[in-house]
Amino acid sequence: MFIQTKPGDTATELEFFPAEQVLENGPLAVTREEAAEKSPLAARLYAIDGVTAITLKEESIVVAKADASDWSSLRTEIFGAIVAHFQSGDPSVTTTADEDAPGEFDAEIVEQIKDLLSTRIVPAVTQSGGDVSFHSYKSGKLYLKFQGPAFSMLTGIQNMLRHYIPEITAVLDYRESLPKPGLKTAEGLAIQNLLEEKVNPSIAAHGGRITLVDLQKDRAYVRLDGGCQGCGMADVTLKQGVAVEIQNLVPSITEVLDVTDHADGTNPYYQPS
Repeated sequence: MFIQTKPGDTATELEFFPAEQVLENGPLAVTREEAAEKSPLAARLYAIDGVTAITLKEESIVVAKADASDWSSLRTEIFGAIVAHFQSGDPSVTTTADEDAPGEFDAEIVEQIKDLLSTRIVPAVTQSGGDVSFHSYKSGKLYLKFQGPAFSMLTGIQNMLRHYIPEITAVLDYRESLPKPGLKTAEGLAIQNLLEEKVNPSIAAHGGRITLVDLQKDRAYVRLDGGCQGCGMADVTLKQGVAVEIQNLVPSITEVLDVTDHADGTNPYYQPS
């Protein structure tokens, strides 16, 4: 197996590309404590002295090391662990039967969803140059993979699916279902509290809302919804207002990034170029 590497975001990180799919829906951070039950691949890597953190991505593995460890020796051991994993045939991540298998009633709903997607929704979406596919369904929430202009048709897709299948309570982008450990950290919880108690009440009069999507190291990712989506002043609001509030609260945050698709907004003051 030919494995390529590239430097990570810091000197203590290195990203390994094994030329095989690592995880279908990444990224996924796996701690040392949960590796034995959650990820055979991460468990192999944590067995190497000096490895401190593992993040699995779709096509790569980000490995962090202790400051005192040296990449020249660690790299060879990590290569060996990655090769051994893929040769073993073990999955990168394990799931329990309850997580993986839907109930009989849910299975019927999933079949209806897939049928509607293939016969009614996908043909319409592909005409606009996009695509949409099933990802998962759980507790009334349907997660779909959107490509190209398909995301701009989310409202119409949701209305059609809920018309035929009332059990669906929400249709979401599949990335909403991915684990986001940063949201559960003390910093992530503090930022969410700031947005809910101070920021959102002040922009509610304009129909706006700001949500913390994820927190990764020194970056906070936010999404602007409602009146903020498509607003010509959104960038100013974020950079001169919200970002300042977040960085004052959590000084370790160096960037606050907007992941909103503003071209899909309906704010009357926004004119796409």
